[in-house]
Amino acid sequence: MFEAGAVLDVLETLGKAGCQVWVAGGWGIDALVGRVTREHGDLDLLHRVEQEPIVVAALESLGYAERTEGVVPGRPARFVMTGPEGRELDLHPLHFAPDGSALQRLDDDGGAFTYPAGVFVTGEIGGVRVPCLSAAQQVSFHQGYAPRERDLLDMAALREAYGIATHF
Repeated sequence: MFEAGAVLDVLETLGKAGCQVWVAGGWGIDALVGRVTREHGDLDLLHRVEQEPIVVAALESLGYAERTEGVVPGRPARFVMTGPEGRELDLHPLHFAPDGSALQRLDDDGGAFTYPAGVFVTGEIGGVRVPCLSAAQQVSFHQGYAPRERDLLDMAALREAYGIATHF
């Protein structure tokens, strides 16, 4: 399990190293609603691709190491680092444009996902302000597939907090 204290430790270490990251996934939703809504098995983080060597070094200082086996899809879209007590970080490199929008390469054939500049917001975990993705972006990520139980919980939390219509 990935507890709030461990999330804040990771974010503090990355911040001290000068890395810009945004919390996504389940923890990103919890940051938006300002409370823990469910147990989390991992932490999804988006980071500036040019800062990746610093991000990796900072996480290695906390005992994390990149895991390549069983990571699908893998690079360039994402990579996984496993750390103390089996905690997993799901890291997503972003290429930022001058206007603040970002691009996440999905494959080596030019596939990519675009993040508009306005989706990079802040939320709160354990009383600490943290960078995260907007509620609208989180809803967008939860479309187009059969939802798992945790997806239903995440969307219910956003509906309750923001009155956002979510469709599955």
